[in-house]
Order: sequence, then structure tokens, then C-alpha cells
Amino acid sequence: MSKLHWHLYAPAILCLTVACWNGSAWAATRPAVVELYTSEGCSSCPPADELLGEIAGKPGVLALAFHVDYWDGLGWFDKFALPYAAQRQRRYGQALRLPSIFTPQAIIDGKISVAGSDRGAIVAAIRTPRDGIPIAISDQGQFLTIALSHSKEATAATVLLVAYLPQAVTAIGRGENSGRTLREYNIVRATYALGTWNGGSRTFKLPYSSLPKDATEVAVLIQESNQRSILGAATTHLH
Repeated sequence: MSKLHWHLYAPAILCLTVACWNGSAWAATRPAVVELYTSEGCSSCPPADELLGEIAGKPGVLALAFHVDYWDGLGWFDKFALPYAAQRQRRYGQALRLPSIFTPQAIIDGKISVAGSDRGAIVAAIRTPRDGIPIAISDQGQFLTIALSHSKEATAATVLLVAYLPQAVTAIGRGENSGRTLREYNIVRATYALGTWNGGSRTFKLPYSSLPKDATEVAVLIQESNQRSILGAATTHLH
């Protein structure tokens, strides 16, 4: 049985408020969202990790590496593995009606599944500019504040905050990658379910104290209910 690694996944967040904004939302350009499902214990994953690092530096792309825990029982325990990562990947398998899930697997915008090392498929999928729900992330004292605009086209969606580490180097001592030193990028360290969005103006607040110490960046995703298409995305550096 795989060893479990605890992470933060809050079904509700303190200080949830409703914003009092007037008017309708405008269209905002949002980044293409690339989620890589990977593991330090998977010998096929390092090329995908390197590709993720490459595209993460491109404008208009939000790249996130979700380290799954189901490789941990095969000789190497990935210190970045989160049970939520495997849960989220399995839900994509159901939502997209995939015959299987695998590593490395890339999910683009919550609706396209490709091999995580398939440069051509990923580049083609992220090439087109995207419109999305505007998201404002700001620093207000001890809280990180996330504000969503009103939209006439209401869609039931969930709001997820992702805290991540931009880069890490790990020497692997066992398993399929034994003896290798891996450079990994945009590693998800914790996730927080902020709540739901149905088209109205909303504001969420998350205490800085609840964020993991090694995460220096956060992303906010607005995603159709039942983990379908990404409707909005934004990221910011933590001060």
C-alpha cells in the first residue's frame, strides 16, 4: 500500500464574503492551464517534467505539476506526492471518459488529455488565446484576497486555490529513477477548495498562515462543476 502524504484541502475557507460590485464582467484573457500528473518514481516522467518547466516560462501559460502518490510503493517515496493529486487525476478520468489514467499525463484546460511528454500535442493545445472569468488576487494584511467578477453567463463552478513551489532539485536514491538528480517545476504543495461560483461577484479570503512555507506562488482556478472545463485562471507571487 502506498504511503500517504498529508496536504491541505479545505472544504471551506474562513472569511468568505460576497463582494458588492456593480455592472457586468468583461472578458479577460486567461492563461492556458496545463496540469501535469507525474511522480519521482516514474522513469517516463523526467522528460515531461522538463517540458513543463519549459512551457511554464512562456507567456499565457499556467503550468502545474501534481505529484501522485501511487508510485510510492515501488521503492521511492516522492516527498511532493499528494493524495489529492491522484484523486483529481481519477476524477479527470471519469469526467473525460478516459480508458485509463497514467503518468506522465497532461490535462489542458480541464478538457484535453495528452501524454505529458508530447511536446507537439501540448504546444498545439495551448497556442490559442483564451477568454476567461476575471480574477483579482491581492494582498490585504494577513490575508490573501481573491475577488471574482459578476458574469451574465452564469455557470456552476468551483473555485480552487493552488499553492506551488516554482522549482526543486531532488537526488533520487531508489526506484526507477535511482541515481538520477531530477529538476522539477511548479510543484503543487497544497490545494484549497474556496467554494462555489455561480456567476455573481464573490470575494474569498485565505489566511497567509495556512499556506505551506515552501510555496512562493499561488494560482486560482475557476472550474466547471464535476471537474470539467477551466473557466478562469490567475496566478501571483507571494510576498
